[in-house]
Amino acid sequence: MPKQVDHQERRETIARALWRVVEQRGTTHLTLREVAREAGISLGQLQHYFGSRAELLGFATDLAGEQSALRVGRALAGLGERPHPRAVLRAMLVELLPLHVDSRTTSRMSAAYVLEALHDEEVRERARGALSRGRAMVEQVVRQASADGLIAADRDPVVETDLLLALTGFTTLLELGVVEPAAALTAVDRHLDRLFEVAGRSAGEAEGGSSGR
Repeated sequence: MPKQVDHQERRETIARALWRVVEQRGTTHLTLREVAREAGISLGQLQHYFGSRAELLGFATDLAGEQSALRVGRALAGLGERPHPRAVLRAMLVELLPLHVDSRTTSRMSAAYVLEALHDEEVRERARGALSRGRAMVEQVVRQASADGLIAADRDPVVETDLLLALTGFTTLLELGVVEPAAALTAVDRHLDRLFEVAGRSAGEAEGGSSGR
């Protein structure tokens, strides 16, 4: 009997070929023909699964996002049953930075998708939705930490979420070698320390109050 083709597996194989094209040669070579060559199939075979460059790029970006979410999930699982929100936010932020091969691939895919989104309304709406959902997850952690008294009550969760996500701006600096990974991680840790300093300050104030009585 002829071998059954797993269409999802074939689509993922093509998407991974696109990742390699972006990783090794950049977005200027990101054509269906170039991806087909990288995947070892004909252009016609590729077009059987993806009718356009935007469709392929969207699928490849979604797949990269899913892989990123799995990595974050594994990192969070390693933090224990009830991890501190600081550790949760750090795991999420670090995964968004191009600090290892897999996260670099995701980062570069995201950059390629943003460039596509600037000139395609449908792609822009899809990208905006994905980014909004990711932002909402970060804000949820910040709001819960604030409600639990781990972040000072006078800190606006919306602003703090935006400031945390601004740290992903290290991506370009890391990719171009302007900032070293250790320096970026130090900045992330310093920012998180300041965000959660209320816990340490409260403990210190309580200690001071006790010694003064």
